[in-house]
Amino acid sequence: MTEVSESQPRLTGEVEAAKPAASLIMLSFNTRDLLRESLTSLRAVGAEIDSEIIVVDNASHDGSADMVAAEFPEIRLIRAPYNLGFAGGNNLGREAARGEFLVLVNSDAFIESGALRQGLARMRDCPEVGLAGGLLLGRDRRPEPSARRFPSPLNDFLSLTGLAARYPRSRFFGRFDRTWADPREPAEVDWVPGAFCIIRRAALDQVGFFDERFFLYYEEVDLCRRLRAAGWSIWYWPDLQAVHWGGESSKTLSNQKVSNHGRQLTLWRMRSALLYYRKHHGYVAAWFSAGIETAWHRLRRMKNRRDPEKHGESSAIINTQQRAWRETLGGRVSPPRPW
Repeated sequence: MTEVSESQPRLTGEVEAAKPAASLIMLSFNTRDLLRESLTSLRAVGAEIDSEIIVVDNASHDGSADMVAAEFPEIRLIRAPYNLGFAGGNNLGREAARGEFLVLVNSDAFIESGALRQGLARMRDCPEVGLAGGLLLGRDRRPEPSARRFPSPLNDFLSLTGLAARYPRSRFFGRFDRTWADPREPAEVDWVPGAFCIIRRAALDQVGFFDERFFLYYEEVDLCRRLRAAGWSIWYWPDLQAVHWGGESSKTLSNQKVSNHGRQLTLWRMRSALLYYRKHHGYVAAWFSAGIETAWHRLRRMKNRRDPEKHGESSAIINTQQRAWRETLGGRVSPPRPW
């Protein structure tokens, strides 16, 4: 069990018996100023329902935890001894949570007024739903992909080659992000992003929470797959909205920039993809996952042999994929944390 320190002692006696309807869990890692803004918003939204707020700080070095302790004394703060990643950090939050429902909120996500109240009411009305997400909006309030199909080598290929982006209205080419669907229509889906979602505690008691072998990426995909396998449904409810400021740092292949930071994120994504495919689909699927991306960038490198920048970018991605394969033993093991 990971040791943690908290800014407040655990509640006891009658106060602890009064469990809230929902536990709002926010993970923090070096986003102090944004975290302050997000918590101010979350405190207002949380006041609309019977809730508690828990912040898990993943060993930030920018004073995030001290800021929470000083400026939000009513919020329960858990300080992780080192960066546990998305899965491990949220698992700490779950251990402290007392609510019937858990609401995961990224520190770069701002839930709209009324969304939690509607979401909890709907979860109670739909006891078969284990996890539900809402519509994520960018800073410009344009819809972001918020309801997705499970990854597969085919879906990876369509995204990597740009065919999914070129034919977004096609049910075949736009299958992974469901870009063909009307974002205003609710739907039962394979999985929803963990930036903002509501999870039924009873469902987690049955299947467990996040698999900590995933340090970053694929954690919610794995959880939704296990929930669906256990008979729970996953729903997308577009009237539950949150403005999401994130996503740019993880789009390491969309602009083909391979900075040191981008290369690290790409490595983490590749490791998690291999772990996911090996866990749920076996060695062949993990091999295809790695092979498709490697083959694509070998072709891209050959095409751009007279362009040093693009040639170097593809070479870096190929090398990163080979490293991910070695370090996970083809998706069998997760490297020690923190990645």
